[in-house]
Amino acid sequence: VLEMLTLDASAMTYPPPEICSAGTEAIQQFLCKECGIAYYPPSEHLLPTLESDGGGTSVDGVDRTVEKYLEEESEWQNKFLDYEKRKERKTQEKLEFERRLNVGQREQALLVQQLNSHKDGILQTVREEQQRLQQGLSKHQRCLEEERLKLLQQLKDTEQGIASRIQKLLEDNQRWGSFAGVAEVLFVGRIRMEQLMAITQEETEQLRRREVASAMQQMLAETYKNRLLQTTSESRRQDLVSQACSSLAEMDQKFQQILAWQQLDQSKAVSQILQQVEMQKSAFEALQVKKDLMHRQIRNQIKLIETELLQLTQLEVKRQELDTETLQEAVTEQRRALGCLLQQLLKEKKQREEELQQILLEMEAKSETKQENYWLIQYQRLLNQKPLSLKLQEKGLEQQLVALLLELSAEQYVPIFAHHRISLETLGTMSASDLEKLGVTEAGLQRAILRRAREILAVATTIPELRRAEDSAGPAGPEPSAPLEEPPGPAAPTAPPLPGDERKSECVVCMEQEPQTIFLPCGHVCCCQSCCERLPSCPLCRQDIAQRVRIFHSA
Repeated sequence: VLEMLTLDASAMTYPPPEICSAGTEAIQQFLCKECGIAYYPPSEHLLPTLESDGGGTSVDGVDRTVEKYLEEESEWQNKFLDYEKRKERKTQEKLEFERRLNVGQREQALLVQQLNSHKDGILQTVREEQQRLQQGLSKHQRCLEEERLKLLQQLKDTEQGIASRIQKLLEDNQRWGSFAGVAEVLFVGRIRMEQLMAITQEETEQLRRREVASAMQQMLAETYKNRLLQTTSESRRQDLVSQACSSLAEMDQKFQQILAWQQLDQSKAVSQILQQVEMQKSAFEALQVKKDLMHRQIRNQIKLIETELLQLTQLEVKRQELDTETLQEAVTEQRRALGCLLQQLLKEKKQREEELQQILLEMEAKSETKQENYWLIQYQRLLNQKPLSLKLQEKGLEQQLVALLLELSAEQYVPIFAHHRISLETLGTMSASDLEKLGVTEAGLQRAILRRAREILAVATTIPELRRAEDSAGPAGPEPSAPLEEPPGPAAPTAPPLPGDERKSECVVCMEQEPQTIFLPCGHVCCCQSCCERLPSCPLCRQDIAQRVRIFHSA
């Protein structure tokens, strides 16, 4: 490879002085152009002479060498990147060429396929025309044969008719043979008939000959036409076949030329790629050698720097050891002071926790006792209290009726009698079924109540004065103007009443069973278990029921 050329441009005649003065690259391009060769620039990856200096031991010298090495390495990398770009460009060109080659091959295959299909179509049309001509000839021949058979059949029919007529005439002659005149007449008629028959036979033969001749002429003309058509179709077919063969030969020649061109282009591309690969290998080897030399220099300089750094680190470690001793003493003193403070704080924390626990225990005990006392008081009040309307009704009930019920141990039915406003007179007119409707289900108790009421009424009728005295002694109802009795306010907690003082209460809804449920949050106990489920609010204070608590009475 020509690397450098020095010429005197003024003394040169070939190449011209203008090209010589332009430089070496221009001269090389001119020579390649004259020879018809493609110009390739010379390799730029040359090994420069390495300047081997003694290498100072100072840090500045090392920095300069490192910077120089980095600059050279960046230059080599740039050159290598340029080479990679060229290589990629060549590969892209190669791929584009292969793509074009594939496209040309596909187009050629399509053309061959089209020619084959066109040739097959022409042959198919020729075959179809031949078949059509043969079918027409066979059809025409069949028609002529049918007409000939029809004529022969007509001739046979006419001959048979004439023979039958002659036979009839002969029979008539035999029948009328006795009559001479008739025979003569018949003879004359027979002669005439024979003459007529002779004439008709000659005419029929002449007609048949004429028809046969005309039919033969038509057949000859049609056969001649068919032969002409066959010759023309064969000539056309031969022309088409020759044209297809010539076009195929031309396409084969073109395809061979294209293949030859493609092979030449491929060989050129392969040679270029091989040259570039060799150039890349040589450049890489040169770069590797240079890198090795630079690495050796850098390693030597790094060793010198490491020795200097070791000395500096030793000095720094000694200085830090002196500083750490003083710091450790100060830290130990601070730790002692902090430890004392922590101990004091922990003691104070324990004392405060104990005080808080005591306060919490006292508060919990007080709250529990207050809550228990409150609910006991509320429960006792609710057990002892009745609705105001029920109290008024019980006060309006007759004392004799109340005494009667107490005497018969039926005091639980007092609210029912008061609710229904039953007196002794109405009780005397009632029956056991009426008492059962009111809720008195015991049969013995029903009879005892009715019997005792009738006895009291009988005594009252006999001694009306006693009855008046009893009526006057009865409690009067509350005056209308007097204010209604208000429910008592929250009273102070009292001791629970004695068992003998307890009065049985009943459900304010059914007036039959004992109350068994506490309504919360109001705290009223006024309904049994079956009635409380149907109530959305308390029947005493009309407050919404949030919770229902079942209670159980002690015996």
